[in-house]
Amino acid sequence: MVDIEALIPQREPIKIITEIIELHDDLVITAAVVNERWPLYDGHAVNPLVLIEAIAQTSAIAEGHKRMLQGKSGVKGWLVGIKSAQFFTDALAPGTRMTVFVKSPYSFDNYGVIDGIVKAGDDILATAVLQAIRLNHDV
Repeated sequence: MVDIEALIPQREPIKIITEIIELHDDLVITAAVVNERWPLYDGHAVNPLVLIEAIAQTSAIAEGHKRMLQGKSGVKGWLVGIKSAQFFTDALAPGTRMTVFVKSPYSFDNYGVIDGIVKAGDDILATAVLQAIRLNHDV
């Protein structure tokens, strides 16, 4: 079992990914259950913008795992930008189990592109393409 907190810098309540389903070089699948402690909870539901963070955290798990296999610290800081995003829901109800699928089609040094899909069952909640730049460098 892989310790998520050893791979990513986020902690509660920002840390929303709670389970790693699959962890491969070319694909990472994670899961989480929407709850009232999540960012952007308005007392009734969570704003779907938080799905961008779910994709970013899943990508951080992939990168952190690669770093740990190289004997480096998994927790590193990244600046993430949204190249494109589509949302297919207006709100996320507490208790919704979501699955996050992330592929990184290419990366170069401290830059990478991330393709993400978030689903609840067979329903697509969001798709996004993110760009990430690592802020701190290894010595």
